[in-house]
Amino acid sequence: MKKVERINTITRYINNRAHFTISEIMREFNISRSTAIRDIREIEAMGMPLVAEVGRDGGYFVMNNSLLPTVRFTDNEIKALFIAFMATRNQQLPYLKSRQSLAEKLLGLISENQQDDLVHLNQILLFEGTNPHNPDLLDLSDLPHPTLEKLIQILLIERYLLVTVQEEKKTKSYPIVLLHLHHQKGHWIIEGFDLEEEKRRIVSVDNLIHVEAYPAKKRLSTKKIVEQLKRNTQEEVINLVLELGPKAIAQFKKYHPLKFSIAYTNPYQTTALLKAFMNVHNSEELTEITNWLLFLGEDIKVNEIPEEVLDAVQERLSLYQVKQ
Repeated sequence: MKKVERINTITRYINNRAHFTISEIMREFNISRSTAIRDIREIEAMGMPLVAEVGRDGGYFVMNNSLLPTVRFTDNEIKALFIAFMATRNQQLPYLKSRQSLAEKLLGLISENQQDDLVHLNQILLFEGTNPHNPDLLDLSDLPHPTLEKLIQILLIERYLLVTVQEEKKTKSYPIVLLHLHHQKGHWIIEGFDLEEEKRRIVSVDNLIHVEAYPAKKRLSTKKIVEQLKRNTQEEVINLVLELGPKAIAQFKKYHPLKFSIAYTNPYQTTALLKAFMNVHNSEELTEITNWLLFLGEDIKVNEIPEEVLDAVQERLSLYQVKQ
């Protein structure tokens, strides 16, 4: 570990503890006593307010209500932050407007040589969703749904929500307890437990019109929600059973419906089994599963499938053949 990186790490280590000793620093960072003492003195010179305690068991503690010294970044840490910015561009992430000021602050902290390295990286690295004709670090595009940030702010305080969504030509509201907020293929999905119908409900943030905290009179524990979801799953009769090969598993990892999961059938994770229930009377779900099965490709073996799904797949394939 380089000296700058070690001192930064020791600074964070010290700041997270009420008390520490030279021996602890030596043991934790595998350094000699003289090196530990020099590092602590340098940290003090940077502005960390350390107070030494005299005695056999003495050590140091950080004065309360004190500010940390200015954070230093190593070359690799700067590149890691920059590449993270590039990789997440055009991913419809929340707080994207803050990205520009964050990037400007980062660029203002580093040397001209480090800035040159970032410019070079920006020229040679392209990620999914990046416009090759305008690969600019400070470029703001593909902003997320305007309600997403409001949703997250509410979730930091409350998981009981009343969500209002646009369904075809009408709006409908659902009281839910949030289970997860998913980001898949550029879209945000709310996975929640419907408090009225007592079942899992999936809501696309793209269809979200309004969200607010829900003043539920009777709060359900996580344990009760999990138990109810298990009962619902047991009541559903499995009607889709697939064996997946390595190519289909790779496609599955790229995208799959939230309620689907696979069980690997060998130690090398090159074959897997999918067992699921699908509601063939739900036209949206039928269309989604049909498209997804075609997306999986030919590396699957169908052990069980609803006739409605099979007919939809065959119809889609026949249309494709006609177009060819």
